[in-house]
Parts: sequence; C-alpha cells; structure tokens
Amino acid sequence: MLTPEVVMDLFAEAFYLTILMLLVIIGPGLIVGLIVSMFQAATQINEQTLSFLPRLIVTIISLMIAGPWLLTKFMDLFNRLFSSVPSLIG
Repeated sequence: MLTPEVVMDLFAEAFYLTILMLLVIIGPGLIVGLIVSMFQAATQINEQTLSFLPRLIVTIISLMIAGPWLLTKFMDLFNRLFSSVPSLIG
C-alpha cells in the first residue's frame, strides 16, 4: 500500500541518488576550478577561458569514467520502483 512512509522512503532514495550523481559529475570540476582559480590569483592571470576548459575536460572525463556506474545505479532504482508498482497500488 502507498503510505506516506513509503512515499518518503522512495523520495529519500531518489534524492540520495540525485545528490550522488551531482557530486560525482560536478565535484571534480569544482575542485579543478578551485585549483585553477588559486593559480590565476597567484599569477594574476585573469583569463576566463583558462578556468573553463580544464573544468570541462575534467567533467567529461569523470562522466566517461563514472558514467556506467551512475547508469547502473539509476537503472537499479528504476527497476526496483517499476517492479514494486503492483504492490504499491494494491
């Protein structure tokens, strides 16, 4: 049966997966952006593309490395939700 507790558990699991995906994709780019910003501050180079390109490259590489794992986690959640629909409805 679809009780408020079950809905909150489903929402919490989906929210956790969303946060995990964001951290895996955006986290390395943020770290590289911070390192490049510190380098720019130390050398007084104020070039906008200097910080954009390394973050883009690191984000793409992290997607290539962690993409299959993230897709597996997402598909596991979807399969679990899809298979539990009959028990949640009736």
